[in-house]
Amino acid sequence: MTDSEILQRIDHTLLKMTASWDEIKTLCDEAVKFKTASVCVPPSYVKPIHEEFKNLNICTVIGFPLGYSITAAKVLEAERAILSGANEIDMVINAGDIKNGNFDFVLEEIKLIKKTCGEKILKVIIETCYLTEDEKIRLCKIVTEAGADFIKTSTGFGTAGATLADVQLFKKHIGAGVKIKAAGGVKTREDLEMFINAGAQRIGTSSAVKLLSGSAAMGY
Repeated sequence: MTDSEILQRIDHTLLKMTASWDEIKTLCDEAVKFKTASVCVPPSYVKPIHEEFKNLNICTVIGFPLGYSITAAKVLEAERAILSGANEIDMVINAGDIKNGNFDFVLEEIKLIKKTCGEKILKVIIETCYLTEDEKIRLCKIVTEAGADFIKTSTGFGTAGATLADVQLFKKHIGAGVKIKAAGGVKTREDLEMFINAGAQRIGTSSAVKLLSGSAAMGY
């Protein structure tokens, strides 16, 4: 797989709380130059990006990073993000609901947010580092039933990020219409290839452009 092919699967990400507009613009310039799948940015930057970078695919996050905001707040966040120009929404589930066995509530929340997104892409972050294997499997089924487009490993703000074992587990248990996004701790070209080869159609990382931009610019 060429570097350019890898970059086409990257959600070029900057979600740190201190991200400045200059840093966000640099992220967007890089995404345009190296043709990444999207930029993944805080909701507050969606509208200014949409106004300045007309053809850039914008992904943003809701209920981020802890997931325990109320459903109505998540729905409103998604609605406003889409109105501001986002094409992709990465939502965080409430892990507390999973620990309490409230699986039906999680299912209905995802359904509501997918209804809000309509034809826009919805990715569901389940934060695997806090879950048992049985909970991950149950969430694969919930994400599938809810009609989401992707299941995503991590926020990057938890105690651990994406693992090969989790991507392999997802691939085994998600429905045919659901794709996989690996995120958190993806730092090397070997990581990128490993997750893609395991079945991840998207990778969320801030590192890929820096790792691959030189050779990608030369067509490798």
